[in-house]
Amino acid sequence: MLRHGGPDVSRPVSPFALELKAVVMRRRWAVSLLWMMMLVLLDLNNDSEYGLIVSAGVWMLPAPSRVSMESVDMRHTLTWLPLQASCNTTILYSVQFQGEFELTVLNGSWVDAPECHRTPHTHCDLTFDLGSDSDYNLHVRAQCGSQLSAWTRLSRPFNRRDTVLTVPDMTLSAVGNALQVSFDKLPLTAVVRVTVWKRGDELQASVHTLPAEQKVLHVAALQEGAVYCVRAQTVLDTQLQSSSTDAHCVSITGPDAAWKRPTTVTVTVIIMAGLLFAVFWSIIHCRPDTCQKYFHKETLPQSLRPVGDIQVLMRRQEEERCEQIDVTSHVDDHSSRRPFTEDSVE
Repeated sequence: MLRHGGPDVSRPVSPFALELKAVVMRRRWAVSLLWMMMLVLLDLNNDSEYGLIVSAGVWMLPAPSRVSMESVDMRHTLTWLPLQASCNTTILYSVQFQGEFELTVLNGSWVDAPECHRTPHTHCDLTFDLGSDSDYNLHVRAQCGSQLSAWTRLSRPFNRRDTVLTVPDMTLSAVGNALQVSFDKLPLTAVVRVTVWKRGDELQASVHTLPAEQKVLHVAALQEGAVYCVRAQTVLDTQLQSSSTDAHCVSITGPDAAWKRPTTVTVTVIIMAGLLFAVFWSIIHCRPDTCQKYFHKETLPQSLRPVGDIQVLMRRQEEERCEQIDVTSHVDDHSSRRPFTEDSVE
């Protein structure tokens, strides 16, 4: 029997109430799952410039911005702008990459770049990390103490085949009857295509392929006295190649030119030194009579000799000009002869 006013514990629960309760629980789980997915998507947002600030304190820094890849001659460098945020310590950056191997074998995991983990620099050299021709996803984040920023991903996947190849730096020289072509700073995994021809016969040019690690090419058995020209370009594959260098030409002097020129210069220097020594020795050790015989004084020509009459006349005029005259004695003599009066003036 049931007591009046007490709970009806024996009343069965309707199926509708159970179904309603299950729906409410499923909605709660759906909302929680949706919220978790939103957090994951915001974490992977590659267009965020300022990052996500979460009230829980996990991400408190703005994310790095302007992430870009610079690749020249198979040198791959990831760069970004320095973070404009107040930090009591040095802001550190970490870079991760994800290639085909990470996507297929490692179930989409990300790998830390060893040289760019917690680095203070705003660039990262990934030349040796991106070791295949597959597409790579790249992202970077900042860290200040225990505070982390969101990851900022590169706008599109990078493939090292997108690198920019420059004209190779080539040096050409003739060694005997051969050419020596040297290169400097060649791209990794690339080859150099070298074209050699004799001047005036470019249609009969020969093409040589040089691996990047070799850097020196010898072309032997060339015609002595002829002029040969060389042009080169860097080739990464059949679709990626650099521009060609200008034509460099050199004359083939022959196998004996390697010792003829130094020998000629040496002999010429020795002969000139001997002649100079003989001349100086002769001047220093020359006897007076012998020197007078070889180094006698030539007489002046008649036109350059001084005229005696003119010199004598000039000397006499100078003597007369410098003769002293006693004026007092002449005045006294004159006054003694004739007194000065007014009558005399008249």
